[in-house]
Amino acid sequence: MSGKDSAEVEAALTEKSPSKSPNHAVLTQLTRRAAITQIVTAVVANITIISSGMGIGFPSIAMIELTNSTTSVVLTESNATWFASITSIMCPFGGLLSGYLLDKVGRKKTLYFINIISIVSWAIMSFASRTDSTTLFIQLIVARIIIGIAIGLSSTPASVYAAEVAHPNLRGRLTLLTAFCTAIGMLSIYTLGYVFKNDWRFVCMICGVFTVVSLLTVIPLPESPSWLVSKKRLPKAERCLKVVRAIKEDDHPEIRAELEALEQNIARFRSSQDGKKSKLDQLKKPEVYKPLAIMCTFFFFQQFTGIFVIIVYAASFSIEAGVAIDPFLSAVFVGLTRVVTTLLMSFISDKFGRRPPALFSGFGMATCMFGLAVCALHPVKETSFSWIPTVLLVAFIFTATLGFLTLPFSMNAEVYPTKIRGFASGLTIFFGYTMSFIILKIYPSMVETFGNSNVFILFGCLSMLGIVFVYFFLPETKGRTLEDIENHFRGNKSSTKPDVEMKTMLASQRD
Repeated sequence: MSGKDSAEVEAALTEKSPSKSPNHAVLTQLTRRAAITQIVTAVVANITIISSGMGIGFPSIAMIELTNSTTSVVLTESNATWFASITSIMCPFGGLLSGYLLDKVGRKKTLYFINIISIVSWAIMSFASRTDSTTLFIQLIVARIIIGIAIGLSSTPASVYAAEVAHPNLRGRLTLLTAFCTAIGMLSIYTLGYVFKNDWRFVCMICGVFTVVSLLTVIPLPESPSWLVSKKRLPKAERCLKVVRAIKEDDHPEIRAELEALEQNIARFRSSQDGKKSKLDQLKKPEVYKPLAIMCTFFFFQQFTGIFVIIVYAASFSIEAGVAIDPFLSAVFVGLTRVVTTLLMSFISDKFGRRPPALFSGFGMATCMFGLAVCALHPVKETSFSWIPTVLLVAFIFTATLGFLTLPFSMNAEVYPTKIRGFASGLTIFFGYTMSFIILKIYPSMVETFGNSNVFILFGCLSMLGIVFVYFFLPETKGRTLEDIENHFRGNKSSTKPDVEMKTMLASQRD
C-alpha cells in the first residue's frame, strides 16, 4: 500500500478506535480503496436479504384477493390465517439452521442456500393452482414454510459477514445493511401489491426473477477471513483478507498482524479445551451468556412493542388505527418510511453509537402508541384531525427504525465471539422470531378482547420499559473492535499486555 493511498483517508473513517490492543493498532486508519471494497462486498452480500423482506410483506398484499369471493379460487378464513402466520412459525427454525450453516459451511455458502430455497418458494407461488382451492392452499403453505425458513436464515449471515470484513469505523453502518435491505424488500412488495392489486402470482414471478439475479451476485464474493481462520484455512484466509483490505502485496505487515489477531482470538476461545466442549458448555462462558441474555431481551422488546405487528398487518392495522387513506397506500408509506429511516440510521449509528438512538427510539415509539390509543378512544376519522393517526403511524415506524427495529439485528452480528458467533446469533434469532410468532398470533385476539386503545397502551408501556433496559444494560459497541467487545463481556478491561502463552500455542500449532 503506497503512502499516497494511506494519506487518502476520510476524516470520518480515520477516527481512532477505542481499542488499545496492539493487534488492532494497524487498523486505526482506513484507506478510501479499502473502504469502497468493504462497502461493495457488504452491499452485494445483503442483496440476498431483499427477497426475504419481500417474503415478510407478501401476505399483506395477497390476503384481499385470496379471500375475495369473486375470484376463481379462494381460501377460507381459517386457511388464510395459516397462510399469514405459518412463516412466523418457521422463522425460528431458520434462525437455528443459520447458526449451524454459518459455522459448518461458511458465510458465502449460507447465502447461496438462502437464495436457492427462496427461488423455489417464489416459483411454487407463481404457478399455484387457479382452479382448486385445496391444491392452492397446500401449495401456498409449502411455499410459505420455505420462505419462512429463508427469512429466519437471512437475519444473520449477511450482517455477520459485513461485521467480519468491515473496519471498526465502518462496521456500524454496514451491519445495518441487513435491516435496510429487508426494508427495501418490504417496500418493493408493498409497491408491487399496490400496482398489481389483482395479480399476486405475477408479483411472485417478479420476486423470483430478482432472487435469481441475487444468487448470481454472491458468486464473486470472498469468504469471511474470520471463518476461514476458525477452520485453519490460513492461506485462503490471507487471500480473502487481502481482497477486503484492498492490499495486493504479499506478506504485508497489516495482513500478518490481523491474521495473528484472529488466530489469537480463536486460540483463546479454544483454550482450556473449549474446542472439545459442547455448545451448551460454551454458553456458560461470560463472553457468550452475557450478550445472549442482553440480545434476547432486546428482541423481546422489539417484538412486544408492536413493531412487527404493524409490519405484517400493515393494511389492517391502518384501518384499526383509524388511518383515513387507502390501506394499501398506507402500507407503502410504512415501507417507504422504514427504508428512508434505515438509510439515515446507518449514519446516525456511526455518529452517535447504539445507545442514544435506542433511547430516542423507545421514547418516540411510546409517544406514538399513546397517541394512537387516544385516537382510538376519541375517533378523528370524520373530523379535520383525520390526518393525526397517519402521522402517528409513520412516526412510529420512523422512531422504531432508529433503534428497536434495526439495532437488535445489527448488534447481533457484533457481540459474540468468533468461534460461536454463528450458533449464538442463530439462537438469538430463534428466540426473536419465536417472540414474533407469539405476538402475531395473539394480536388479533388481543384487539378483540381488550380493544384497540388498550393494546396500543400496552405497546406504549412496553416501549417505556424498553428505554429502562437500554439505559441500564445495552452496551455501546461504536468504534470498538470485535475483540474489544468480547473482552468487555469477558471482564477484561484491555488487552494491551502481550499474551506470551497464546503466541507460544500458535507457534506450536503452526509447527
